[in-house]
Amino acid sequence: MNKKFRLALVAVLVISLLTFAGCSSTEKAKTETPQQEEKAPQKVVYKVGTEPTFPPFEFTNEKNEIVGFDIDLIKAIAEDQGFEVEVQQLGFDGLILALQSGNIDIAASGMSITPERLQQVDFSDPYIDAGLAIAVANNNETIKGVDDLKGTKVAVQIGTTGAGKAQELLEAGLIKEIKTFPTVDVVMMELMNGGVDAVINDLPVTEAYISKQPGKIKVVGDVLESDSYGFAVRKGNTELLEKINAGLKNLKENGKFEEIQNKYF
Repeated sequence: MNKKFRLALVAVLVISLLTFAGCSSTEKAKTETPQQEEKAPQKVVYKVGTEPTFPPFEFTNEKNEIVGFDIDLIKAIAEDQGFEVEVQQLGFDGLILALQSGNIDIAASGMSITPERLQQVDFSDPYIDAGLAIAVANNNETIKGVDDLKGTKVAVQIGTTGAGKAQELLEAGLIKEIKTFPTVDVVMMELMNGGVDAVINDLPVTEAYISKQPGKIKVVGDVLESDSYGFAVRKGNTELLEKINAGLKNLKENGKFEEIQNKYF
């Protein structure tokens, strides 16, 4: 074997070894590079509409955050069922329209389940019992029940079952005039300022105002009508409704519902 041939053979061997080593290093590097982790699927976010002047069910705290029994409850249901909620403020009389138009997914606002509303939206299982009551100024000794409302002015919140009951009493000639306001706090202020003789409103909410304004207003007579609150969704949205009902059932079984209830009542 001549010298030139030997040198060429050595060069070929060296190149082959370097190529093999390079390929091995590349393959090794590829093998050692961790696979990119798959991103966890994002949770579904549902928009919740509420009218936050209805304590203790929904109201704003000192930080201007919307809080309350309904808000804590729907958030707990969301956590139990693996979705998230985004709470936004709306007028109570606009909640059903917002559901129907798709601007919100859930109405959580102390909404009574009524036959009229059931024609427009679907409701969850009831989560609390409520009823309508008459409230008057603390020094009013004339009005002791519904039969004493004849000739009086009554304040109500627009779009509520209290407003519906007042209209019924007006048509029956049992009251003289209805004054309608957008929020419950204004309704109660009108009563305390003497602008009306009485208020017809949900009993638990009225009791919450009494506790904050001791000695100024009082409940008189029997509960006018018993009803129950539910979370409302767009009609036919069975998937979301089933999630809400399943979460509500779980919270009642594991004690979380009672914990939230004790926080506000």
